[in-house]
Amino acid sequence: MRVEHDLLGDHEVPDGAYYGVHTARALDNFPITGTPISRHPELIVALACVKLAAARANRRLGLLSAERADAIEAACREITAGRWHDQFVVDVIQGGAGTSTNMNANEVIANRALELLGQRRGDYLHVHPLEHVNLGQSTNDVYPTAVKVAVQFAVHRLHVAMTELKGAFAERALEFGGHLKMGRTQLQDAVPMTLGQEFGSYAVMVGEDADRLREAGQLLAEINLGGTAIGTGLNAHSEYARLACEELSAATELPLVTATNLVEATQDVGAFVQLSGVLKRTAVKLSKICNDLRLLSSGPRAGLGEINLPAVQAGSSIMPGKVNPVIPEVVNQVAFEVVGNDVAISMAAEAGQLQLNAFEPIIAHSLFESLSHLTAACDTLRTRCVVGITANVAHMKAMVDRSIGLVTALNRYIGYEAATRLATDALTADADICSLVLDRGLLTASELEAIMEPETLTGPWRDAGGDTYSRPSG
Repeated sequence: MRVEHDLLGDHEVPDGAYYGVHTARALDNFPITGTPISRHPELIVALACVKLAAARANRRLGLLSAERADAIEAACREITAGRWHDQFVVDVIQGGAGTSTNMNANEVIANRALELLGQRRGDYLHVHPLEHVNLGQSTNDVYPTAVKVAVQFAVHRLHVAMTELKGAFAERALEFGGHLKMGRTQLQDAVPMTLGQEFGSYAVMVGEDADRLREAGQLLAEINLGGTAIGTGLNAHSEYARLACEELSAATELPLVTATNLVEATQDVGAFVQLSGVLKRTAVKLSKICNDLRLLSSGPRAGLGEINLPAVQAGSSIMPGKVNPVIPEVVNQVAFEVVGNDVAISMAAEAGQLQLNAFEPIIAHSLFESLSHLTAACDTLRTRCVVGITANVAHMKAMVDRSIGLVTALNRYIGYEAATRLATDALTADADICSLVLDRGLLTASELEAIMEPETLTGPWRDAGGDTYSRPSG
């Protein structure tokens, strides 16, 4: 062990640790989830990028020596490359508005910089976590800036996953384009459609939310780095905010801008609330799609059974041969989690007081969980389910032929009243609509055959093409 000192006195730290006294106290104070901040690697990388940008800005301003700045930058680059993440140990849920996270980053970077300079860990005379690594900064501008950067990294990954899922649904829509089936409203027969139309709608739904996600992500480009404690910029050089933003944009390759009002930006978490709302919207719609997939594949013989989902595992320890829709089910559960996270984010955002929101750690943790789990859910749904879906074409056609919903397609040709009597009689006699139409002479066989063509049943009618049947009077 080594002994380090802070305002509360001495505290032992494991000698091999790169973190220091402030992190050690946080470990004592926040034994909440048992989940360290390293669970979110995007956040660790973003913190290192912020500290790197700060060191570069302070060096350019003549506030940090070249030797110290180079050592800090080298330590940060190692962290962005994936090293030392295991040293980011404070709990994801913590008091202090992210102070413990910032301290953890300061200490790991300082101690690694000391090693690079040939000094021992804890010898902060040469590189100090607060005097040098945290120069011109506060948790209150470092932490939200790092979260915004990290969330943009995660948003990009989710956008890619959603775009690929959209493509998988679009491919199935093309494959299933000519397969006739019944559409349903309120779980009752409605009117015919194609399976391609059904899957095409899923592609559009996912694509729309991918667009909304990209728009919400753009709001995260505005940062408050340089605002220090409450946005006034106290203890930072007048040019620091501009230079730090410039360096952070270069380090992250993100189009970041400094907020026009840093006091507002330090307390406002509206961009996080907006993004969480889009994630909730995405989760709700994905869950709805998965509900549809489960219904459409239900059975296989005593349900709808219109499609087959890939069999990925045995479904029961007691029922031989049973296969369950486990992939849609796991996506449903991710959706439930995202909705819950949105509630937590909303409550934390509302609880902000005066010049700071002290509850950004739970906002950040909830956002990262939603983003990472939705990304995994989209990838899993695509690779383990959607790409392998097949259609039961004959079964779907048979259900169309038996469906009372066909009378809606006949309205224009035989009239609503006749179509209603037809539907009632077909249900009573357990007869199919087409047979009754022919038996009653309502249409000729050739007329009925033309009406029953998939392109006629599944779209608006057109005058062209010989569609000239007249509605009988009476």
